Amino acid sequence: MRQSCPMFRVAARGLMAHALPILIAQLSSIGMMVVDTAVLGHVSSLDLAAVAIGGGIHVSVVFALVGILQAVTPVVAHLHGAGRDDEVAGVLQQGFWLALTLAVPGILLLTHPGAVLGLASMDAVVEVKVRQYLALLAWGLPAALCYRTFYAFCNALGKPRVLMGIGVISLGLHAVLAWGFALGGWLGESLGVAGCALSNVLIGWLACASAAAYLAFGPLGRRYQPFSGWQLPNWTAWRELLRIGVPMGLSNLVEITSFTLIALFVASLGATVVAGHRIVANLSALVYMLPLSLGIATMAAVGQAAGARDSRRARAAIRAGLILAGASSSAIGLLLWLLAEPLVAAYTDDLAVRSVALGLIGYVAIYQFFDALQTVAGHVLRAYRVTFVPMLVQTFCFWGVGLLGGSWLCYRWTTPLGVAGFWLAAVISLLLAAMLLLPLLHRVLKANESRL
Repeated sequence: MRQSCPMFRVAARGLMAHALPILIAQLSSIGMMVVDTAVLGHVSSLDLAAVAIGGGIHVSVVFALVGILQAVTPVVAHLHGAGRDDEVAGVLQQGFWLALTLAVPGILLLTHPGAVLGLASMDAVVEVKVRQYLALLAWGLPAALCYRTFYAFCNALGKPRVLMGIGVISLGLHAVLAWGFALGGWLGESLGVAGCALSNVLIGWLACASAAAYLAFGPLGRRYQPFSGWQLPNWTAWRELLRIGVPMGLSNLVEITSFTLIALFVASLGATVVAGHRIVANLSALVYMLPLSLGIATMAAVGQAAGARDSRRARAAIRAGLILAGASSSAIGLLLWLLAEPLVAAYTDDLAVRSVALGLIGYVAIYQFFDALQTVAGHVLRAYRVTFVPMLVQTFCFWGVGLLGGSWLCYRWTTPLGVAGFWLAAVISLLLAAMLLLPLLHRVLKANESRL
């Protein structure tokens, strides 16, 4: 016990030092969506509804593909922990090849969204704007996936500061460009939602170019030489990445769509409801960045400890990650509840949209603790390369309970709750996910220790 407390403190300090730059980078990334929402909230409710629906589809596609590429993190972390750094560059190179390959179906999905849009009825003007938004964003997908491969590589090695720098600069530039293109008429007319999409594409390629420059000339590039001895696509390496990554990508898809597709399913309730939901979804995504950052940091720390076969260090990192995420997310949830009115007012001048958002924000505050626990547990399981069963758990919780249950509460319950039904179902689904993933994590940890 005397030894475990110092180890816990060391693990907690290490996680906080790693998670803070990740948090800033993640907030910068999600901040680009916030900028889009804030800018378009002052254009029209139709543009705001379009970015709510189109943004949900885009994020779902990107997060699913990025989830596959996140397999780079546990693989590189294990290699680094085991002292096999000479194999790290090869994994990164295969990750880049895989990213470019995955961009092809992603682009097709974004440029041909008819099947998804056909799931719900919506205003014809909104649908035109959604299609235009997605078609523009497709041009930035290869850059986004390559950058996220670089992102996974840096996190696996515990070097997230460059991600923070690129993220902050990207957010600042996007705020200027999105305003100029969407509202300011910099291209001859105010482009609305299309202007935000154009800014996203330009910033995505700039971030990708910055990552390439860092790998060529920065400290990680000098140490690992990722552009030297470039390898052609290797099926053996891909098979390992896909074995770990495909369930991760499906988990990402399930989790993100359990929130983003709500905008599509409630489109028939009108642009005002969709716009109010979009604001709350933005706030939810911002708050989620805190446990997500701690989850990513914990995954890297546990992956390195597992590679080094150090179970005591792994246990300390897991305990620290769960405690830090649970406590900090609960505090943020309380602040969100207390500051609901000014936060919502910052997004829109429309009083009807504000009313919808204020009616939903309490659900976000309630589920923070459970969301934090299931997020960290899921990422630790990824560190141990256990991804298939968590995918099944999350599919049942987030699609079965969250989306199907939410649809029933929204439209079919004795007293239909409207869009609030989806958010109530989200609370239940996150509670259930935490209850299922934490015991699974305990069993995996015990099984891993018994093999040492």
